[in-house]
Amino acid sequence: MTRSRGATMHVILNTYTRTSRTGLLLLCLGLLGGCAGTQSRNTDPVGDPWEGYNRKMHAFNMGIDKVARPVAVGYDRITPDPLQRGIGNFFRNLAYPVTLGNQILQGKFVAGIESTARFLVNSTVGLLGFFDVATKAGLPQYDEDFGQTMAKWGWDDSRYFVLPLLGPSTVRDGLGFSFFGYYNPVSWYAREEHVYWPMALDLLQIRASLLPQDKALYEAYDPYLFLRDAWLQNRAYLIHDGEPPSPDYEDYLDEVED
Repeated sequence: MTRSRGATMHVILNTYTRTSRTGLLLLCLGLLGGCAGTQSRNTDPVGDPWEGYNRKMHAFNMGIDKVARPVAVGYDRITPDPLQRGIGNFFRNLAYPVTLGNQILQGKFVAGIESTARFLVNSTVGLLGFFDVATKAGLPQYDEDFGQTMAKWGWDDSRYFVLPLLGPSTVRDGLGFSFFGYYNPVSWYAREEHVYWPMALDLLQIRASLLPQDKALYEAYDPYLFLRDAWLQNRAYLIHDGEPPSPDYEDYLDEVED
């Protein structure tokens, strides 16, 4: 899906869902999850039947963020913005194999050609992707992962499930994340060469890019619901290529009346 095509919610959550392009962002979504307590609720018995567990894991991930956020703040203060953008561009460029593979699996061959052209331009003229020359040249950027592919294949609805450390997900997208972890060049390099600093730098850059969103999340009446609903809305946006179906208000009213 083209990132430039967006609804208001997608613009607000753009940095939160760069993980939809790279499964690593699921980690930062979890780290950002504010804690509204671990009590069991029943706000969405169909989409979130495991809410009691999810709130507890949400709180656990928030505890991890007490360590991650100060490090990200320090990094943000000492690293110039142009360098941060370059690092972010570099790691986004490396996600090309994941995006291309899922475009092929979804039958999006024209988009796959555009993604290949984008990768080649940024990898050469853009100096290994540090400079996003392709966007200036009018080449679209696409965000595809295996969770989206399985949704395209017919797995439309999946229960919300907060993963330890990895954060907001669904059963379907959690499975898709495992495929991402195997094929993404950064995680492959860490696994095969036992060199982890590139992955750590990528995660640090991602967390620093999310700092501007902290206030809105932490000031929400119920941060757990805020993050869950926003994440699910954005996943629907990505799965449906920027044109998610309109909510069925009649069914909602029927549920309320029942």
